[in-house]
Amino acid sequence: MDGALRVYRHYGAEAALEYDSVIDGRSTTLFFVALDTDGNAVAGVRAEGPHRHVDEVHAIADWAGRPGEAAFRRMVAEQIVDGVIETKAGWAAREARDRRALASGVARAIVHSIALLGVRYGVGVSPEHALARYESSGARVPWWIPATSYPDDRYRTVPVWWDMRTYRSVASDAQARLIDAELTELTGNGAVPPVPWLYDEGLAQA
Repeated sequence: MDGALRVYRHYGAEAALEYDSVIDGRSTTLFFVALDTDGNAVAGVRAEGPHRHVDEVHAIADWAGRPGEAAFRRMVAEQIVDGVIETKAGWAAREARDRRALASGVARAIVHSIALLGVRYGVGVSPEHALARYESSGARVPWWIPATSYPDDRYRTVPVWWDMRTYRSVASDAQARLIDAELTELTGNGAVPPVPWLYDEGLAQA
């Protein structure tokens, strides 16, 4: 979170982290972090959930009272029966070597979060300028939900969601191959629960 804070603060967007509210760790179910050879954190992302009710999905609050709020709530309500997690605070250190590769790793880690927590869907938000990164790992943008100005008027932010049944049809070929390899390793180690949508993707062992 300190690494995320430095990056978000550089862009004047630290309010999006809600740092003081989440730093105690109680709302974080798991997190991924990339370390450099000196053991310093240089990238990461965290996950909340699985959520049991639409009101637990914090991203919806960013649309409160704005066009698209009802549609966003309806989308999550339809998904929550198969399990939904929320991913937040994705970052890669600005000074890190191979920053582009780290950002791609963060996008893949979102898919792994969904698998590790045994749900079908992941939801988050993305500024439009960062969409390609998340789409590379299979994120979809609900075109029927208008963008909002979050965390402030400098940004056009949209919801993004991953479906473990279909993410590979959206992901880039390079990212899909890496996700497959990494999920196969996680599955072989017993870290990923045997959920039906992984069988559909051919990644879990019977």
